[in-house]
Amino acid sequence: MLKLNVALGDTLNMVFSTTTIVSGRGEAIVTNIGMDTKVGKIAKMIIENDAPSTPLQKKLSDVGKKLGTVCLIICLCIFVIGIIKNIPFTQMFMTSVGLAVAAIPEGLPAIVTILLSIGVTHMAKKNAIIRKLPAVETLGCSSVICSDKTGTLTQNKMEVVKICDVNGEITNISKTYNFVLELGSMCNDTTLSYNKKSISTNGEPTEVAIINIALKNNINKDTLYKSYERINEISFDSTRKLMTTIHKNNGKYRIITKGAPDALIKRCNKYLTNGSIKNLDTETIKNITNINEDMANNALRVLAVAYLDVSSLPSKIDTSTIENNLVFVGLIGMIDPPRVGVKEAVLECKRAGIKTVMITGDHILTAKKIAKNIGIFSDGDLAITGKELDNINSKTFEKEIMKYSVFGRVSPEHKVKIVNAFKKTGAIVAMTGDGVNDAPALKNADIGVAMGLNGTDVAKNASDMVLTDDNFVTIVEAVKEGRHIYDNIKKAVHFLLATNIGEIVTIFVGLLLGLDTPLLAIHLLWINLVTDSLPAIGLGMEQADKNIMLKRPNNSKKGLFAGGLWRKIFFEGTMIGLLTLLSFNIGNNLYNLEVGRTMAFVSLSTLELIHSFNIRSDDSSIFEIGLFKNKFLILAFILGLVLQIGVVTIPSIAKIFDVVKLDLIQWIITAIISISPLVIIETKKKIRELLFGKRVYNIYGKAA
Repeated sequence: MLKLNVALGDTLNMVFSTTTIVSGRGEAIVTNIGMDTKVGKIAKMIIENDAPSTPLQKKLSDVGKKLGTVCLIICLCIFVIGIIKNIPFTQMFMTSVGLAVAAIPEGLPAIVTILLSIGVTHMAKKNAIIRKLPAVETLGCSSVICSDKTGTLTQNKMEVVKICDVNGEITNISKTYNFVLELGSMCNDTTLSYNKKSISTNGEPTEVAIINIALKNNINKDTLYKSYERINEISFDSTRKLMTTIHKNNGKYRIITKGAPDALIKRCNKYLTNGSIKNLDTETIKNITNINEDMANNALRVLAVAYLDVSSLPSKIDTSTIENNLVFVGLIGMIDPPRVGVKEAVLECKRAGIKTVMITGDHILTAKKIAKNIGIFSDGDLAITGKELDNINSKTFEKEIMKYSVFGRVSPEHKVKIVNAFKKTGAIVAMTGDGVNDAPALKNADIGVAMGLNGTDVAKNASDMVLTDDNFVTIVEAVKEGRHIYDNIKKAVHFLLATNIGEIVTIFVGLLLGLDTPLLAIHLLWINLVTDSLPAIGLGMEQADKNIMLKRPNNSKKGLFAGGLWRKIFFEGTMIGLLTLLSFNIGNNLYNLEVGRTMAFVSLSTLELIHSFNIRSDDSSIFEIGLFKNKFLILAFILGLVLQIGVVTIPSIAKIFDVVKLDLIQWIITAIISISPLVIIETKKKIRELLFGKRVYNIYGKAA
């Protein structure tokens, strides 16, 4: 009889809808139907939980609204000032509208989409298929990764690591060691397939593990069957937790039983030690039990093997006549080993300020041990079961959530509760899963990650990303690529806003100083089309910073411009605007208004093209990171410069843009002014380095 509030994984008296019955027969009472079944509740959670907006979507939406409002107000002010200064209505109207179009970065969503698409392509090559485009940058902002154990952190492939007899672990290859493997191989349903150079196995994971280690020790199941023909069997069932096979050898019979140690020891009255068979006493049973518990506490799945040689078989072969008075031989301990690179990936997450959490249906002791082995569970961390989770107050749990690293014996509802608790702290949560029961949590997380090899269609459809190799290491690589793309998007936004502010400053300050309009509407629209868009895309192709996984995750509570980015953008925009006005003033005062506007037009375009190189790194000089490393940005610069020169030098086009041909002196003045941002920003970086030193990141991702 089960107690109340039993964990879902321990409700052995229940059969759930959509369960596939592979063998046996029985009767059941229907207790729930439709949406009231466990699968129905999962479907309901999927329907009710809407996928949240991504951090970048929220931030860009907020920036777009604020920037649009500010730009429209400024353009209106510019229009009013122009009318007051008796500038023709049509010219002022066209200039204001042109400035509004140029100042509001309407191309930003398109550029962000292009950069996210590039990230999707890169991730696909690394076994991460993105189903929803914004998931690229969301993953880059992740601060918590909730991962399943089996198949993601581990190989989902059992491996024998320990063999014991009544005296403890057998450390050397002895007769007893081989005998344990022989018995385990014969009482085994794994099939062997023979290739030219290898033998492949097919069967249940624990049985395959025994066959594999036996083959390594030159023990072949099929060879043994030639001497010990398998003539009968009693299949494994979960009630008695045992499997028995009967083999015939030279007119005699060998009964072999394999299964749970606590169940098998009750069927034994003797044991094998050092080649001798002795009576099984209480002290020996206690010793075997202690060895079994010690192996289990070390996250090993343990199977026991026993046998009995008889000269004849009873007329009725069943568990009561066959599985009795056996000779205990030994214990086989196996584990689902961690995937290659998982321990290093977890450490990399820790350095990057990302908390890795294990959520599994396995026993809490097994989960804790494996989590500790791969670095997820550390001293001071907490572990909790689903049953314990039900008894914790929600507010208390949310307050303490960051202390927990392992969750065992959990249900689908628990997974959603865990994800929501992490989200309440402001964390960006990535959740992995493969089964139908994982779907609600996958959808509710900031980014759901489904398994491509062993995952169900329901899990894949509820996810944002699918791993084609079911590997946790791939998630970390995707996080790295997500951070890379997020950084590049931030650089593109930085560049576009700084150059747009430069255009506003040029027109606004020029009018305040009583100057004629430095630029016409067509000039602003051309600059917005050519010299804004191409470098922004080029910045999106910038290589990842070598310290990218030594930095803390982006704080979702902070804006896109946290850390003084607005100050940088305003400073750089003002610098570009004032340098453009300087070029206009020189041309206007030394020559005429047409030359001044032409010089301002060329200067502003070239200033923006050159300034794109400053955006590549906040800390390092472009000469340190390599001036020519970003070939896409170099190409954008050359293309933009050629087009700009063509507009001024080709008479038919120059007439459309209302510009004039510049002489050598005018070109030199324009070139000197245009290259100034590079000198100014490089000098600023050098001064900051001299005053504060270079920014260095420690192993916990903090800037020192």
